[in-house]
Amino acid sequence: MYDAIVSFPKMKVGITTKGDLVTGIKYLAPSTPEKSPATPLAERAARQIEQYRADPDVHFDLPMVIEGTELQKAVWRAMCAIPRGKTRTYGDIARELGGDARDVGQCCGDNRFPIVIPCHRVVAANGLGGFGHQTSGFMMEAKRWLLAHECGADAFELTP
Repeated sequence: MYDAIVSFPKMKVGITTKGDLVTGIKYLAPSTPEKSPATPLAERAARQIEQYRADPDVHFDLPMVIEGTELQKAVWRAMCAIPRGKTRTYGDIARELGGDARDVGQCCGDNRFPIVIPCHRVVAANGLGGFGHQTSGFMMEAKRWLLAHECGADAFELTP
C-alpha cells in the first residue's frame, strides 16, 4: 500500500507514489513497521521527509498534483503561507476566506500531503483542535511533536 514508511517520533509517515507523482503522505500509528523505499521517487520523498525530521526549515521539491475543491485549495494555500514556528486558528483562516471554521477543519483533515502542506500549523482558538479528523490518540501526539519540532522550546505564537 505504501511505497515507503519513515519513522518519526510519535508516528510513522507513509508515502504513496504512482508513476512520476507522489500521490499521498499519511501519518500512521507508531507501531507500523518501517518500509524501505520501493521506487526512486519514493526514495526521493522519503529522504526529503527525513530531512524535515532533522531540520524543519527543509524545502520540499516533490512532484504532486494537488486536487480538491476551491475551498480546500484555498485552505491549503493558507496553510502553506503560515511560517514555520507559527500557527493560525481555524477561525482566522475561515474569516480570511469568508467561510466557516468547521469547514476549514474539514479541509485540514482532508489534506493528502501533510508535512509538505503543514496542516499541523492550524489550531483551535482554545487549544490544539483536531488533526487528520482525529481529536485523540497518536494523531494528537504527532501534532504536538510537529509543532514542538518547528518551535523548539519557544511558546506557540499565533500569526494574525
